Amino acid sequence: MVETLFWLVIAVVVAEFALNTTMTVLNIKASGWPVPEILSDVYDSRQYERQQSYSMERRKFSLIASTVSTLVTLAIFAFGGFALFDSIAREASGNAILQALIFWGIFYLISWIVNIPFDIYSTFVIEEKFGFNRTTRKTFIADQFKSLGMNIILLGTLLSLCVWIYELTPDCFWILAWAAITAFSLFIQYFYSQLIVPLFNKQTPLPEGELRIAIEQFAESVDFKLKDIYVMDSSKRSTHANAYFTGFGARKRIVLYDTLIEQLTTEEIVGVLAHEIGHYKHHHIVQSMLTGATTSLLMLYLFNMVISSDVLAAAAGAEKASFHLNLAIFSLIFTPVNILLDILSNILSRSNERQADNFAKEHGQGKHVASALKKMSSKSLSNLTPHPVVVFVEYSHPTLYERVKALTE
Repeated sequence: MVETLFWLVIAVVVAEFALNTTMTVLNIKASGWPVPEILSDVYDSRQYERQQSYSMERRKFSLIASTVSTLVTLAIFAFGGFALFDSIAREASGNAILQALIFWGIFYLISWIVNIPFDIYSTFVIEEKFGFNRTTRKTFIADQFKSLGMNIILLGTLLSLCVWIYELTPDCFWILAWAAITAFSLFIQYFYSQLIVPLFNKQTPLPEGELRIAIEQFAESVDFKLKDIYVMDSSKRSTHANAYFTGFGARKRIVLYDTLIEQLTTEEIVGVLAHEIGHYKHHHIVQSMLTGATTSLLMLYLFNMVISSDVLAAAAGAEKASFHLNLAIFSLIFTPVNILLDILSNILSRSNERQADNFAKEHGQGKHVASALKKMSSKSLSNLTPHPVVVFVEYSHPTLYERVKALTE
């Protein structure tokens, strides 16, 4: 049984790598497909060559990064790394919470060190080469340490809470941990823009003027109460543009990237926000939270079944089960289920995006949304011919072709 579990973990890690590689290869094959007529104005011939070059570099880079990540994971597991880290944690403290923090802290530190060279290359070589990067070395270093500190605090708090619940009441662990994780997620969602974003970006209220008036008039026309509209200084890191809703209830706000305001007309920005309001009107934010909560409940229920299994620990080369060690092994074994849940989530997400687009279209914003999508795709050198299998497995949004076609019919 122990040997079977050992090879099962190896097979799952390799299978995930094979799936990711297959998705990349399929997109490479699809890159030569003709661009749909409805998208012929997104790029001219020179821009399209640039887009193809950018996409190819990103795909090759993704393959290399995925290969290294997979090899590191396999090496740590196959050569007793899990058992070694567990031993270090046990020797350092007899407290279960501290043991879990030390164990996962080692993993997080290794992951951080392994990923830094890839982050540097992505930012200062690929993104720089194609004119997207505006991140200075000082900002990059600050972001790395801010992210490290934030994740240590947030994930460490959540991990400590789960271990404490398990030590307190093992029989009710999965349901109480689910309640704690759900409450924690709601708190982060509610205060994200006030607590997390300011660590990395400045948000300033959108000043009075044509754009604010246009946004407020549209919001009023669809009976959407809106008072908080902010602009985020995303241009200090990248030229990529976006806009999003955050929070809910009294804390909901619209955040516009300053690059979005630079790249789009007032009508196009209103169209983008009409789409976002469509998400709110169709209760997609609540739906997303419920979906995430359901996924967490399933994961915790399954984990609860093996949380004290010595067999699971033995597969990693350890003599005795522990919360932190079994969680690490379970996380790997759970990967196929997680992939399936991600596919189902993406199917639902694409349906929601269509609904949000249709809401904008029904309120006279269809052509403006389509125009905005084309501009943003052009500016970000987006892939216009993704492989259908990749879209089905990985895409949370319909393709640009599908969206523009539906918006302009």
